[in-house]
Amino acid sequence: MAHTAPSRRSLQELEDAFIKVSFEADSRGDSDDPIKDPFYEPWFERGSGKFSDPTGFGATALRKLYPNYVVKSIVNAEVLGLPGTTVEPVTPADVISQLVFVPLARRIGDVTGVLTQSVRFGLFHVSWRGLEYLLYVTRFPAGFGESVVQYVLHDGPAENVEALVLAAGMFEHELHEEIFVFNQGWWSKDPGLWREVQKANWNDVILKDTFKIALQNDVRGFFASEDLYKALSIPWKRGLIMYGPPGNGKTISMKAIMKECDAKGYTPLYVRSFQSWMGEEASMSACFAKARQMAPCVLVLEDLDSLINNQNRSFFLNELDGLEDNDGLLIIGTTNHFEMLDPALSGRPSRFDRKYSFDDPDKDERALYAKYWQHKLKSNKDIDFPDSLVDEIAAATEKFSFAYLKEAFVSTLVLLAGKKEDEEKDFKTLLKGQIKTLRDQLDHSSLRDTIQATRSSGSGNSNASPSFGPRDQSALGRFAQSGRFSGGWNARPIEYHSNVAMPGGLPDAMGGNQLPMMMQGGGRDVRSMAKAAASLGRSFIA
Repeated sequence: MAHTAPSRRSLQELEDAFIKVSFEADSRGDSDDPIKDPFYEPWFERGSGKFSDPTGFGATALRKLYPNYVVKSIVNAEVLGLPGTTVEPVTPADVISQLVFVPLARRIGDVTGVLTQSVRFGLFHVSWRGLEYLLYVTRFPAGFGESVVQYVLHDGPAENVEALVLAAGMFEHELHEEIFVFNQGWWSKDPGLWREVQKANWNDVILKDTFKIALQNDVRGFFASEDLYKALSIPWKRGLIMYGPPGNGKTISMKAIMKECDAKGYTPLYVRSFQSWMGEEASMSACFAKARQMAPCVLVLEDLDSLINNQNRSFFLNELDGLEDNDGLLIIGTTNHFEMLDPALSGRPSRFDRKYSFDDPDKDERALYAKYWQHKLKSNKDIDFPDSLVDEIAAATEKFSFAYLKEAFVSTLVLLAGKKEDEEKDFKTLLKGQIKTLRDQLDHSSLRDTIQATRSSGSGNSNASPSFGPRDQSALGRFAQSGRFSGGWNARPIEYHSNVAMPGGLPDAMGGNQLPMMMQGGGRDVRSMAKAAASLGRSFIA
């Protein structure tokens, strides 16, 4: 039997029938409310077959299921975490979630971690300020990651939904004992860095009074002088650079500035790196946009010589000098290598107005540092620390940085804590021994640097441009410790992030950062015991 070709009309009818059977739905549904927009039906009927739009599909489906409700989708505010809300799953068996174990720091206590639930799909009943809402939480793959979309449904005016979302958004984007940190292309709120900054104290910054007061007045005077700047018709912005060899107080001074500014309402913003998936220029734009939003604030750029390079320098200068309004921005940069900065950064006052040199301490500053430790240890009856020893230390530690001085004291305390009962070495003898050991290390390092510099100068590359490698990101990744991890529901995925605590060379209230040498004895962390005891003025001699 001969087969005849189907007509164009019959093919179209067959195609339409197949589409309806496969998708099992008509975009209009059974709603009694007629669609008034002539573009609405063809868009959702045919457009859904051309591209993936889960957010739009979800809103359309929910409007059909809840025709008397206001339906709003939100992506950047977490209603589940808003204080003052009561949240219950409508049908617990239908909630799809991931049970996530969040490890806690061992020093917190016997509890090693907590559990939290990260929702992938679920319907929740939300009560807030006497009003009732339904909240759908959905999560789906998007690009290289996942997207979280929440739908708020309310049997009432749209203003009630907007009030809830506004409150959730404001809470989500406010700081709650956190510091904004920019890294890998986005801003995050870091409670760990905030806690680290709170340990800083100007009393622990061992600098000459004239230098310290000048730095403090520069920061405090800027925020107090808005009216003066405007009266003189000059932009209310200022830039400072703190430079010098590592271990001489730049970081602890920065921590003290951030702590003071945060306490007075001037938000500190900390930039870890401009390197990101979107490129350094886009990262710079995002950083300055956030700073302008939060102004008046302090924008911290640590290791300027690594952040700014030949490729991004022009864009960075445009952000400093460009047409955008930078009123209220105090920009503080630090560098260990001032000579590597481009003159456009280091030599023009309108960009970075003042430069503070943190050189190796002179004899008077070394004496101040020795007196600092003398005061810390004065209540420890097992240590004899006369004024004469202060002078001896200041004389014997020429070219020592504050970090080297700190190591001399801490390693001495460790040796005292671990010495045997029949040993007769006292604090003074051990301290001088440690100073001699560190002196040998310092002299050896200086000789090695000299040899390396001689080899480099003879290689014919003396005019080569400096290399800007990736910044050190070796800190252990861990979960963000925040109020979300309390065992409740979370719409957002639980993510790891790096600890961005700032390194520091000077002692803080509880002993500061860990030092190179680690000694343990008898199952005890002797170094931690010694540092804690020294900070509290208690005896730690076994």
